[in-house]
Amino acid sequence: MSSSLAAAQPAAASRTKRKVLVVDDEENVVHLVASALRFDGFEAVTADNGNSALSAVAEHNPDLVVLDVMMPGLDGHAVLQNLRSAGSTVPVIFLTARDTANDRINGLRAGADDYVVKPFSVEELLARVHAVLRRTAADEDRPVLKVADLELDESSHEVTRGGEEIHLTATEFELLRYLMRNERVVLSKAQILDRVWKYDFQGQSNIVELYIGYLRKKVDAVEPKLIHTVRGAGYVIKAPRV
Repeated sequence: MSSSLAAAQPAAASRTKRKVLVVDDEENVVHLVASALRFDGFEAVTADNGNSALSAVAEHNPDLVVLDVMMPGLDGHAVLQNLRSAGSTVPVIFLTARDTANDRINGLRAGADDYVVKPFSVEELLARVHAVLRRTAADEDRPVLKVADLELDESSHEVTRGGEEIHLTATEFELLRYLMRNERVVLSKAQILDRVWKYDFQGQSNIVELYIGYLRKKVDAVEPKLIHTVRGAGYVIKAPRV
């Protein structure tokens, strides 16, 4: 796990602080994650077990919860089940030491919004916190997602680039939406399979490569190219920096 906070983006002075609850039974993990969040401009509150996590959600009403899965007593899955049963829609990112397809799928199906596998880098976790908050804000407001001159309307399912309509299949649309909701975040093939196809293809990750190819032919038929391969890591959509 990276302990460097130097790569985390400094907080913008004008940004309204969002509140994140960090839950883990390992004190060093709680300290590291909470410190990184505060450095990045968030307000961080902490809990070290499942019961105190439920109390903290009720008391602090956080914008997001970073939740360890494997805790003694009330584990992360039980905490999430309690939250959802009580009607809470607070976004949850699981921290998990288990990295099998079944573990990831079960977590997402239980109502988690994302997961980060231990050991993890602080930079990756911060990127996912920002991505989930952007995504949940999009769910509430249903805006048009934009990356450069590419636009995706989540309510009408219309996609345009440079004002020209792009016709996508349902699966292509879901894949593009997932990429755009996580702009500048590298998504692995396993994550894409979990989110877009909803189940494990048991090694048939070439289905992701196939559909990325379909998207590129339609979305990246003009410059600049927006969909990029990160060798050994996955795929990312991003506009060129100006």
